[in-house]
Amino acid sequence: MAKIKIKSGDTVRVIAGDHKGKEGKVVKIITDKNKAIVEGVNLVSKHTKPSAQNPQGGIVKKEAALPISNLAILENGNVTKVGFKVEDGKKVRISKKSEKAI
Repeated sequence: MAKIKIKSGDTVRVIAGDHKGKEGKVVKIITDKNKAIVEGVNLVSKHTKPSAQNPQGGIVKKEAALPISNLAILENGNVTKVGFKVEDGKKVRISKKSEKAI
């Protein structure tokens, strides 16, 4: 299994699949499935029964997980690859284009 270089809170762009070109913030990473949930991307309709939290029930729009391989990190509006560098004894994620810490 490959190292996951995307973390929660990163701004990403979808680079493959039905939602190609859309951008959003990573809400959650699902490491065992190599998937991520991105805010406002890959919305699915979920039918819900009435409950205490939602007395009306009905159809709810919800974000579904996307494969991490279909996502790329954005830096200043441009897609960049991620690398690692040891600085002051700590491992830091860096942008391959600008060589700056992410």
